[in-house]
Order: sequence, then C-alpha cells, then structure tokens
Amino acid sequence: MQDSITSMPLKTRTEGMGLDLFLLHGWGTNSKAFDAFIPHLRQHYRITTIDLPGFGENYNNLPADYTLDSICEQLASVIENKGIMIGWSLGGLIAQQFALNYPDKTLGLIGIATTPYFMQKAGWPGIKPEVMSLFTTQLTKSYSRTVERFLAIQAMGSQTAKQDIKALRTAMAELPEPSTVALEKGLGLLQSADIRGQISRILCPTLRIYGRRDTLIPASAIDPIHALHPQSDSVILADAAHAPFMSHPAQCQQIIRQFIERAVAENNGAKPRAYG
Repeated sequence: MQDSITSMPLKTRTEGMGLDLFLLHGWGTNSKAFDAFIPHLRQHYRITTIDLPGFGENYNNLPADYTLDSICEQLASVIENKGIMIGWSLGGLIAQQFALNYPDKTLGLIGIATTPYFMQKAGWPGIKPEVMSLFTTQLTKSYSRTVERFLAIQAMGSQTAKQDIKALRTAMAELPEPSTVALEKGLGLLQSADIRGQISRILCPTLRIYGRRDTLIPASAIDPIHALHPQSDSVILADAAHAPFMSHPAQCQQIIRQFIERAVAENNGAKPRAYG
C-alpha cells in the first residue's frame, strides 16, 4: 500500500458515446470492479469510471481532509457534463452527497446496495458495530486479508458468490493497491457519515437497487430509507447480495436503462412512461 497525500485532478477513464454515466466503486475496491458490467451499458452511454481518492489509479491522490464534501469537490472538478451518478456501497454514499452538493451536475442518481447511513443503531438496520470494529482492528494487521474478508461478506448469500469474489479480486489487481490513509478514512466514513437528515433534499430522479440477500444493507433497511426519501424508486433483486451488478448484470442493466429513460424525460419536461 502507498502512503502519500497529494491533492491533484483525479484520473478518470471514459468509453462509449451518449449520455454521461459516472461510476463510483465501494470501499477496498477500485473502478475495475465495474469491468464486467460496463459492456452491458457501453453501447448506450458514455461511461466514466473514477477511482475514489486514495484508490486505484488515484492511490496517491488524497484530499487533506478525507470527508464526503472534500471527495465530492474532487469529483466535481473532473465532471464537466451533467449526467447520471451511479454509486455502489461507499460510492453510493458519496454519490448521494454529490447530488446534494452539485445538483447542477446531477441529472439522476442511482445507488446500488447503499444507504445514507451504514451502521446499525436503535431503530436503524445496518452493519453491526462489532463487525465494523473488527475490520478496523484487522486493517492495522493486514490490508489484503481485511479486504478479502470484506469481499466475502459482500458476496455472502449470492448464488454466484465464489465467481463474483474471484472476478472482483482479479479485476482489482490490475490497478495499484489503495493507500492506508484512504482505507482507514474510508472505514471511518462507513462508521460515522450520516446523511439521513439530508437525502429528502435530493430532487433529481433517484433509483435505489438492493439485493434481498445483502448482509451489509439488510432488507429491513429499505423501508426506512424510502421513508426518508419517498420520491426515490426502489428495486429489490431477490437473489442478489451486495454486488447485484456483478451477480445479475443483465437485469441491472435493464433496470438502469428504464430509469435513465425516465430521468431524461423528466429533465426534458416530457411525461415519462410508467417505470418498472
């Protein structure tokens, strides 16, 4: 792992033509996590993948203060066109904050297996504190083992768990390892970042995709999230876990395309067709 703090323009990768889609990955991974999914979208859209600060190609690019706002500021500096923000897990938390901070750059928002607050608390389903504490402790001993266990939990419950983990591990290895700072601060965001009181102010069309078998974002969290952001749409894939775009790529692609058609129609002032 690299340990350098430098703030500079984030490196991005873009392919395809059409409406802009910006993809943000989850904790411990990098933008290569979307490699197998991108071909399902590339023929219809212009896809830009962005490694979060401290991860992948941006392993040595970190804001001085690793917060949702500072990360969004770095993202905004490299996002010129208004498009659809797609965030998975931690990337989804960041995408929600981006939609709040930069509505002029956000045509629509898609959160995949994400939430406005990750931790379990009284009346709020989420990750058990003792599980997160264990990851924090393990991280100081072994990055690779900690991430491996985290990936295993993400895939747990999926019928394609073993192949999903293998594909994700292989793809991630193509880019540099993340910085220790980003890993530690990223876990900190999963533990403490709480935007539940703000998501009702996300006014752009919003889609939330969940996996019924997800152990990090339990199904019991879906209704409370929707209650905070009732104008958003929710789709639950019965046999998916924490990475539905990997286990069910064709189904996710179809859901996303339907949503984008609606988002574009609403942005153009047209009456959208029924969704779902």
